[in-house]
Amino acid sequence: MKYAVLDFETTGDQADDRVIQVGLVLVDGHEIVDRYTSFVQPERSIPASISQLTGITDEDVADAPTADLVMAEILPLLNGRILVGHNVGFDLKFLQRTLTDNGYFPFQGRCLDTLEALRILFPSLTSLALSMASSQLGVPHERPHHADSDADATARLWIKCLEKLNELPLVTVQRLAFLYEGERSDWAWFLQQIASEREMEAARGHAEAEPSAGQIYRNFALKAMPWDASGDEEEANADELRETLGDDFSAFYDRFRDRLREKFEAFEERESQNIMAKSVHEAFRNGKHLLVEAGTGTGKSLGYLIPSLYYALREQVKVVVSTHTINLQEQLRQRDLPLLREHFPVPFRAAVLKGRSRYLCLRKFEERMNAGDVSDHEERLTAAQMIVWLGETEHGDEEELHLQPKGRTLWRSVASDADSCLNRACPWFRNCFYHRARHDAQEADLIITNHSLLFTDVQAEHRILPAYKHLVVDEAHHFEAVASEHLGHSVSYTGLTGSLLWLYKDARTGQLPVLRHRLESSGDESAGMWIPLAERAMNKLVDAKEQWDALSERLYEVLASQAGDPLAGESGGYVFRLKPQELPPLWDEVSQTAETVLSRLKEATAELERLAAELKEEQERLGLASVLTDLSGAVKDVARHRDELAFLLSMKDEHFVYWLEGNPNYRSKSVVWSAAPVDVSSLLRKLVFEVKDSVVLTSATLSVGRTFQFACDQLGLRTDADEVLTLQLPSPFQYRRQSLVVIPRDFPKIKGAIGDPVFQEMLVQSLAEIAVATEGRMLVLFTSNRMLRQTHAELKERLAPHNITVLGQGVDSGSRSKLTRLFQSQQRCVLLGTNSFWEGVDIPGDALSCLAIVRLPFQPPNHPVVEAKAEMLKKRNQNPFMAWSVPQAVIRFKQGFGRLIRTASDRGIVVLYDTRVLDTYYGKHFLYSLPGPKIEHMRLEQMVPRIEEWLKGEEQQP
Repeated sequence: MKYAVLDFETTGDQADDRVIQVGLVLVDGHEIVDRYTSFVQPERSIPASISQLTGITDEDVADAPTADLVMAEILPLLNGRILVGHNVGFDLKFLQRTLTDNGYFPFQGRCLDTLEALRILFPSLTSLALSMASSQLGVPHERPHHADSDADATARLWIKCLEKLNELPLVTVQRLAFLYEGERSDWAWFLQQIASEREMEAARGHAEAEPSAGQIYRNFALKAMPWDASGDEEEANADELRETLGDDFSAFYDRFRDRLREKFEAFEERESQNIMAKSVHEAFRNGKHLLVEAGTGTGKSLGYLIPSLYYALREQVKVVVSTHTINLQEQLRQRDLPLLREHFPVPFRAAVLKGRSRYLCLRKFEERMNAGDVSDHEERLTAAQMIVWLGETEHGDEEELHLQPKGRTLWRSVASDADSCLNRACPWFRNCFYHRARHDAQEADLIITNHSLLFTDVQAEHRILPAYKHLVVDEAHHFEAVASEHLGHSVSYTGLTGSLLWLYKDARTGQLPVLRHRLESSGDESAGMWIPLAERAMNKLVDAKEQWDALSERLYEVLASQAGDPLAGESGGYVFRLKPQELPPLWDEVSQTAETVLSRLKEATAELERLAAELKEEQERLGLASVLTDLSGAVKDVARHRDELAFLLSMKDEHFVYWLEGNPNYRSKSVVWSAAPVDVSSLLRKLVFEVKDSVVLTSATLSVGRTFQFACDQLGLRTDADEVLTLQLPSPFQYRRQSLVVIPRDFPKIKGAIGDPVFQEMLVQSLAEIAVATEGRMLVLFTSNRMLRQTHAELKERLAPHNITVLGQGVDSGSRSKLTRLFQSQQRCVLLGTNSFWEGVDIPGDALSCLAIVRLPFQPPNHPVVEAKAEMLKKRNQNPFMAWSVPQAVIRFKQGFGRLIRTASDRGIVVLYDTRVLDTYYGKHFLYSLPGPKIEHMRLEQMVPRIEEWLKGEEQQP
């Protein structure tokens, strides 16, 4: 086949905009055979924003040919070719408009989009932006937003796609063609052509139909082999292991370090890491709990992994490592474990285990694909991604897939879950990704999981994780919050609605319509007797949904009438605390409606359980085993929501705080009703610390005021007993040389700052001046979503003349990872972020030179959880502000500061606009918590000259 890969640069995207540059690359088969490029005279001025983006100016196009001449030259090149573009719809729109405006017939050929092709054929690509995709696939792209360079990069990406299609197993190509059979599109036609060609090649014996590695099972190409195919690995000889490892961990660790030093020329000696590793082993050996604060750059992952492996292997026990984020789990899997596997003196087994819904259920996926009921375009794209991905994944983990938001609907329908699992009766059992992960965990010496699954296991009476007595908690500053969330209760409008619709929505995804269809098509005379039962249950579910809609409306009315102003945080939503003794006026009506919802849900689930029980005896004869399993799982899901709602309505447990949340933009559809224990310290002590021999908790931010008292209080650890060891390790970075904290002492006071025009004007003016001085490269951290949006609009206008881009969280994108990639890919950029940017963001090197903190990150005092904790502390004769609010904010502040210096060569400025660090009695806690940067306060007018001086390396004092 022959292709014409086209890219236009234009004056904009409106109906009256014009082409200013064209790039065209001709591809025959898998080879580039010709190129064409030209500027185009748009007969109008090019907007400044377009010139800033593309680098194309009015001077560049002054003597360029007009559009009619350019069209005359490219039309013959398009003849008989398939048009290809990156977001081809944009280029096609301008092609057709330019052709017709100049008296030509519109292009009549087929069109294919590399966006769609890349998404399907490279399902793990983290970004589909042309520059990012080119970088990840090793395609040169030297001048982004120039049509010739963009067209060339797009052509090379298209050739990569063609090569990938050629490499896929025939069964995968056939699956893709079948999936798109019902879609009337050029992509569907193209897949049919490719499938036909591959089938003819296979028939002639010119192509390999089998995958080069892996297996074909039930007409799917899988990379992963059955997890018990080779049997369990031979047990290592314990005596030989002990002899190899030795009795002295310090000696073993020194030998291991020497080994790494020999292997790596750039090996860094990290004394803090050495101290941490030996301390972790001592805690395990002596049955102690240990808190370790390890600064950025310490290398704490190896600091706990090496002693964990040593202890697990030598003592023949399991050690569990828990992280807060999936990202860190993946980092340990992809970076640290391979390093250790290569250089550790004895072999070991390590497993990564995540929550069950993270894994694909192959049985559910097969049924969806074989039924041919994926008719939505977005779902079809996602299904195609997953068909290709099955030939690449060993873990079946959602994290490996780059899913679009709409694609998650399909994932939910095919994700693994306990309630609908057939276990050993499932034809996919020996290929099941979740059971493989469980099996690997059972066999492992070291298990890497996350806090969420850790507490799910606690609630499930330890039926998920294998038995263990030694635990490492990384990102431990989140441990208490995750415990509170998992030990609490919550029901949301979207959660319960989704579960109800999952049962009755439509023939493709609704469990009851699927059951009814199977009964009707079974040909069995007795099958008809159950159809009325299914329809009666469906009617009860519809009634329950209507009542739930009514209840959500009532809850939102209460929320909007009682909550006052929306909280200033990232969500910007309403929050209202429910106090059992002081319920709002509308509550009687809410309570009655809630009782009706509970009654309807109880009736519907009872009806469904009875239907499933009656059909169970006939399931083999009628072929309903799989359908009934899924139905039972969906019913249990609704029952869980019902029980949560009953707990929340009763409000009987006085140790819990109850509240409503909602967003004025989405009203009743955003309602969430929650409850959480006010204090989880005693529960953590009972459920974790008293039942484990040793728990090591580590983070870059655990101490406040040089002590661990706050962390111990939150976790239920007794510092006066001999059970807890603490260790504070400095970062290897030279913070005094690498970082400067600047505080404008005459900046307006923070009180009443949100919406204060004086504060806002001075903030924007100062940020703009600093951004010009630093040439962008700035991250600004807010605690208020409203202030971020206001600042974004004003700052963008001020910085446009300086060619500095401004990106805002929730404005340009809600995705933290996408915004971070965009920030790093642009030379002159300012990024504005709220809550989720205060930690977990890693921007090393020159991309980030300045960090601005607008406000100290105190939690809103009127949030129900904060309020309830304050009341609890007052009852204990403690000052809630100093005992809880300040320590919480200090830890968050330290996390925010940690975004700046990520490597030993980083250098930069922190600008702190909140003068409370200078003016209040508690401000010193924030400054003392920092890891030793140079701190200077000065008048606002002195700040920019001092920043410029620092960045130039001139160390004279201001």
